[in-house]
Amino acid sequence: MNMNEFQSWVKDYYQQRKWLDLNIFIRIGFLAEETGEVARAIRALEIGRDRPDEIEGSYEENKAHLTEELGDVLGNLIVIANEYNISLEDIVEMHKQKLGARYS
Repeated sequence: MNMNEFQSWVKDYYQQRKWLDLNIFIRIGFLAEETGEVARAIRALEIGRDRPDEIEGSYEENKAHLTEELGDVLGNLIVIANEYNISLEDIVEMHKQKLGARYS
């Protein structure tokens, strides 16, 4: 599945569940929450968890959890991009141009 197909799939999937009915500011809150979960997953991979009520997973389990959380972040980013009719391809291209101009 390419980026445009995935962006369209997210839109359809979220729309079917009425998740797109949420205010954009609520969506930003979800993105912040998911970003925190990415940070927590990276911590588990890099330095482990130190709370006695948490079970320490294997590297592969922790990596799978990070992959899942990155997907949640990506889903929220796509919803925001869709809200403003911005394609993922445009985002990627603009980012490449910005970095190329800044560091070339």
